[in-house]
Amino acid sequence: MAQEGPQTTGLATNASSSNGVVEANVGFPAQASISSNSVQLTIRLLMQSRDVGSIIGKAGATISKFRSESRAHINITDGGTERIVTLTGCPDAILNAFSMICKKVEEGFRQSTNGTGQQPPVSLRLLIPASQCGPLIGKAGSKIKELREETGTTVQVAGELLPNSTERAVTIAGTSGNLVECFRRISIVILENPVRGATIPYRPRQQTSVPTAS
Repeated sequence: MAQEGPQTTGLATNASSSNGVVEANVGFPAQASISSNSVQLTIRLLMQSRDVGSIIGKAGATISKFRSESRAHINITDGGTERIVTLTGCPDAILNAFSMICKKVEEGFRQSTNGTGQQPPVSLRLLIPASQCGPLIGKAGSKIKELREETGTTVQVAGELLPNSTERAVTIAGTSGNLVECFRRISIVILENPVRGATIPYRPRQQTSVPTAS
């Protein structure tokens, strides 16, 4: 997934908190070596087709805009109810693309409630190789606890591997602003802890049409 590059010396933060909402500056600290354009990162999201539709937009207009403005490579698989969105590029480009996706999904949630009732948190699933989930959880859960408390998000690492793969689903939920900061920190953990061993990526089952009796 992530190609091994220069290592950072620690977790640098770039956010302030007010009323539980993290106001994150979209980008990695300039002094951090992982902000270099020479470092490439690939992160995969497992999304529902209905959410992917809003990201693609009419005639692909929205996804074209995301690609142009973020400068990240964004690839979306064909599929049934679940599709994989792959983000590839330098860390800043990946973060910008993720931020745009979060805001678009949150916008869809807002429209679905028609401004009535409490808006549910945005929930996204990252596909993370199992060997990188340990550092993300930390000793006795210390890292994931810190991540939850400091970003105001819900973070859950699935205990089981996804079918026929070496990846686990990491679900993060919260406001779009909080999710961007959570994603930034997860990206740092991934870059500081390269994948060990071979990675078998998860591939959602394709829907097959069932013939109807005549």
